[in-house]
Amino acid sequence: MTRDSRPISRVLLFALAAALLVRLATLGMYPLMDTTESRYAEIARKMVELNDWITPWFDYGTPFWGKPPLSFWLTAASFKLLGFNEFAARVPHWLAGALVVWLVWNLSARRDRREAWYALTLLIGSMLFFVADGAVMTDMALTLGTTLAMRGFWLGLHGTDEERARERWLLFVGAGIGLLAKGPIALVLIALPVAAWAVTTRNVATVWRGLPWLRGSLVVLAIALPWYALAELRTPGFLEYFLVGEHWQRFVDPGWKGDLYGSAHDHPRGTIWMFAFVDLLPWSVLLPVAALVWRRYRDTRGPVPGDRNWRIYLLSWGLAPAVFFTAAGNILWPYVLPGVPALALWAGAWLARQRHRESVERLLICGVTFPLVVTTAFLVALPISRLGELKSAKALIADYDSHRKRNEALIFLGNRPFSGEFYSHGRAEEVSSAAQLASRLEQAPAFVAIKAAEIGGLPARLKGMLKPVSKRGNLVLFLAERRNSAPLQFADGRADGLD
Repeated sequence: MTRDSRPISRVLLFALAAALLVRLATLGMYPLMDTTESRYAEIARKMVELNDWITPWFDYGTPFWGKPPLSFWLTAASFKLLGFNEFAARVPHWLAGALVVWLVWNLSARRDRREAWYALTLLIGSMLFFVADGAVMTDMALTLGTTLAMRGFWLGLHGTDEERARERWLLFVGAGIGLLAKGPIALVLIALPVAAWAVTTRNVATVWRGLPWLRGSLVVLAIALPWYALAELRTPGFLEYFLVGEHWQRFVDPGWKGDLYGSAHDHPRGTIWMFAFVDLLPWSVLLPVAALVWRRYRDTRGPVPGDRNWRIYLLSWGLAPAVFFTAAGNILWPYVLPGVPALALWAGAWLARQRHRESVERLLICGVTFPLVVTTAFLVALPISRLGELKSAKALIADYDSHRKRNEALIFLGNRPFSGEFYSHGRAEEVSSAAQLASRLEQAPAFVAIKAAEIGGLPARLKGMLKPVSKRGNLVLFLAERRNSAPLQFADGRADGLD
């Protein structure tokens, strides 16, 4: 196949740069959302506050055994540098995503720069990657580890002599990073596509002889084992819960009751493919339609001779997460993220074979603007819909800070949201019942946050102690004081028939 040496459209390059920069610029424009972002940001905040970089803490005195610490380390280090705010919480995950982008570009550009630009556009323009590139989650750190590993495997076997000597170690470094990012699932998502490719292409012997498996395994252990050992020593029981509970029971039992930090997600088997379709928008719609149109007009060049092994490798890598989680019901939408870089590389190579370059680049420009439009709509709708108040207690904590005159406590009746804990810097308390709340209010004045739907069921004596301050989403903030029962009247004079 003759390579197309014409330059990439400037409009496409501009749209690509805009997508990356808009994601970066908007990291601090909306509050940390419950439950994932606020929970992980609060764990990182406690890491800084307690100066404990070994044990992540779910609450004071309660260790978090659900995930390894790499993403918490990244967020905590950012907090140390930039303070406790949304931008600081999200920017290290954006940087991890930027490293994944560079790895994809560099790996593809070794073959063809046009393929590389197309792959980058597909990667950045997919909704899952665009959202995860800056979300406070563990998935981008995992994807960085698996991408390093898969790059190291391929170049360790197929690079130049100099590249093979250097790059093969990335397979094991990436595996170690994955173990610190999300645990043994990283090894599965690396080993599964490697084994599938080796068997399918009859390269098992080449793989076994071509890479330093024994010394590489020692590299993996040197990276990950010290933390696992220290974590178990600090809080005994971690390894049993994390390895058996999180990595076996969670997989085989969709309704697993042993989750210490939330609830299991019981989805029908195969739901991961539906998640993948949504995660890969707009490409999961645009590319199949384009393929049908271009096939009709026979606009596709044949594959490059000798590329069969490369294409099989990318498909094995890209589909591995969805294939593995097909049998699982306890899954979440970001689980396919480690395969997205490979699918972008595969589709980028396919697009580069299309004869009508202008049609391809118009398609890519249209697709990469989709997350920009969605982001703009989200930011515009956020204050109108009050979604930020429904999914985050940031505004309620601001009301508390502006109304408290001394050091009055903030108490949540029922479950305290993670965002309430984060934005109050750990000061927010939690009581489980109206009786406990009444007993707590006998000790000292306090502000109380209660779900609006639960106010009517409170004892009259307790309601008589509550003076409404503000309502944010489904929570009402009260100042607790001794007074007679009266209709709820907010501090701004607005009446509300909450009771």
